Amino acid sequence: MNMVDIAIVGSGPAGISAALNAKIRNKSYYLFGTAALSDKVRRSECISNYPGVADVGGMDLHKMFADQLSGAGIEITEKRITGIYNMGKYFSLLADQEEFQAKTVILATGVETVRPIPGERELLGRGVSYCATCDGNLYKGKTIAVICDNIEMEEEVSYLAELAAKVYYRPLFKGSSFAAEGVERLSGPVTKICGEERVSGICLKDGTEIPVDGVFFLKESVSPAVLLWGLSVEEGHVAVNRKMETNVKGCYAAGDCTGTPYQIAKAVGEGNVAAHSAIRYLAEQMARVSGKAP
Repeated sequence: MNMVDIAIVGSGPAGISAALNAKIRNKSYYLFGTAALSDKVRRSECISNYPGVADVGGMDLHKMFADQLSGAGIEITEKRITGIYNMGKYFSLLADQEEFQAKTVILATGVETVRPIPGERELLGRGVSYCATCDGNLYKGKTIAVICDNIEMEEEVSYLAELAAKVYYRPLFKGSSFAAEGVERLSGPVTKICGEERVSGICLKDGTEIPVDGVFFLKESVSPAVLLWGLSVEEGHVAVNRKMETNVKGCYAAGDCTGTPYQIAKAVGEGNVAAHSAIRYLAEQMARVSGKAP
């Protein structure tokens, strides 16, 4: 299995900045994300505080980012990371049932557009899952609920519907026309995941409780605290210092996931700092191995 120097999770401005710096410094890396880069950038009407580019539209800036990545020969690994494990000397990153390995990690995941509901975090791994491919087979012939915030992920809803006996589906976006045998669309929001030791049901806004064996959250962005166990979070954001170091050695964070202001210029700067901090860490580790550390 190929071990890279830096795994960058997120293809927004912070992740792009980190990848460009990794490339310039001749480090091996993965840039996980989507070819669409950042939905937030593309939807911006006008960006007025990005140095050197006056009053640029979001789609124009998106094209500049995409052209720069292409020109630099930087490819995006279009995988959604659902778990990161600190193995001591390296990190193991899971995307569906595929594993990637890296010596360092830079989290550039942005912020969750949908806040977790009661029971979601508490019952993770005990009936709550963020990965249809990983855990779908556990629910063959069972009853599940699926909450999805992205139309592109409805393919995974279809996959789960083929496995489960019954699916209660709640899309969190407009324009969903998904329908399949055994799938019942929920008319109201899910307000709570019920259960003590593991999931027993879901509660709706009108007070209705529906028994289910499991709940799948198919999200465009998964919280860093869910991705990496033990990561320090303050007020919903990854806690970092000025070097963009987290409390997990070898792990850095940049961009909106570290807190306000949610600005493109801020994200780009933090991505730069995170990449250089990771590069410095790699050099220090190499020096220790070679016995040349001070």
